[in-house]
Amino acid sequence: MTEKRKIIALIPAAGVGSRMQASQAKQYLMLGDKTILAHSIQVFLQMPEVEKVFVAISQDDPHAQNLAEYSDPRITWLVGGDSRADSVLNGLHTITQQYPNENVWVLVHDAARPCVQQQNIRELLNVSDNGGILAIPVVDTLKRGVEQIIAETVDRSQLWQAQTPQFFPAKSLKNALTQALHAGVSVTDEASAMEFIGVKPQLVLGRKSNLKITYPEDLALAGFYLNLQEQDNV
Repeated sequence: MTEKRKIIALIPAAGVGSRMQASQAKQYLMLGDKTILAHSIQVFLQMPEVEKVFVAISQDDPHAQNLAEYSDPRITWLVGGDSRADSVLNGLHTITQQYPNENVWVLVHDAARPCVQQQNIRELLNVSDNGGILAIPVVDTLKRGVEQIIAETVDRSQLWQAQTPQFFPAKSLKNALTQALHAGVSVTDEASAMEFIGVKPQLVLGRKSNLKITYPEDLALAGFYLNLQEQDNV
């Protein structure tokens, strides 16, 4: 019998989000009555399947302690790193130290994806032992450009746009990230680290509304999606 998975959420939130052109890190911008980060955290706190939430923040973060969630006993705050991969790896070290003998799986989620829906996360929880990610098929025509000149049109028929959460065994992901970073591999998400060690993760269909807030105009769109979700839950 397969050992039951203990599910932990891990949110890397140490970045600054320079493309938002804001005076503070984008995860602390307000979206309705809460910060972007608070919305992202709350999704997991509301899921009984998730035992704890770990949040990696920068060492000199001045905002986290002002969140209502800061004192929640289900949340562990830790220091992140210089990159997303470093923050995730720091979180995995903490998680595997706290749960050394258990079958811990982590849901790694972008702090700036506040509109992810619990239904999609639950579908992700059913993946095989190879793990998996939320993703959506690419629908736009893709061009490869060189100095803003089209070099070719890229076949999109088998292309997917990666989202988060990305769901993997904590120990395996820690090993994969360690190896990939040591080898100098560009790790832009957790799945790419797992691919580096030969694992083929599963693609689980997500939603377009699970956008990553990157540019100023994304904030209004995220607010629109959250309002729709609240209306559906009334």
